[in-house]
Amino acid sequence: MPNTLFIGKVYLRFDELPSTNDYAAELLAAGHDLYTKSKPAEGTVIRADRQSAGRGQFGSRWESEAGKNLTFSVILYPTWLEVGAQFYLSMAVALGVHDALIEICQNRPAVRIKWPNDLYLGSRKTGGILIQNTLTGNGIQSSIVGIGLNINQLQFGADLPNAVSLAAATGREHDPEKVLYLVLECLERRYLQLKAGQTTALHTAYESLLERLGTEADFVETATGMAFKGTILGVTAAGLLRVMIGSEERTFGIKEIRFL
Repeated sequence: MPNTLFIGKVYLRFDELPSTNDYAAELLAAGHDLYTKSKPAEGTVIRADRQSAGRGQFGSRWESEAGKNLTFSVILYPTWLEVGAQFYLSMAVALGVHDALIEICQNRPAVRIKWPNDLYLGSRKTGGILIQNTLTGNGIQSSIVGIGLNINQLQFGADLPNAVSLAAATGREHDPEKVLYLVLECLERRYLQLKAGQTTALHTAYESLLERLGTEADFVETATGMAFKGTILGVTAAGLLRVMIGSEERTFGIKEIRFL
């Protein structure tokens, strides 16, 4: 078991599920898990060796070879976090996964975060995060944190030319279970940092690790299809991407812009 206070203490592992996020949502909707008949404990982890309907941001498909990678979800209850501050949870989760990858890779290749919450080794994607929050009033009732990490898969489909695994990046295989435990430990530390109100530290750390920070990149505005060049300056507390276009700083939401 991971060396944590609560994340991963309840660990449900399956050979196959359509989606670990969907399974977590079913547990929350039922109001209890299948074993204790009580509310799913905070930190409950649902892992599947294979997902038949895994997905990423914007409904995209998440490809993962069975038994080679990590696909799991964590149930959290950040009821103390206001709706307007929910992107801080995304920052904390991305930083937690980043911290684990740093420990594994020793930052060779460099570990970066591509806005809003993809994990990159060098210039290639090794992981993704999908967070689903249930809101109540001005607060968050529950969060499902879905994480996919490429661990030992060496071949990816032609539609994923930019994917890479830990094994391919480091030249050796890794034990997915050990990687999972390390991720859960790092995730808990960052989550507790958020709970302690250290939002400024999380924001600063997240911005410093942004892929292409301070360098000119090509973008497309989703609504118009217009391509343009801009320089990433950082993110707002609400998670908007700050981009300098010419002499003007603009901000964009997750669905308003994409990298070209």
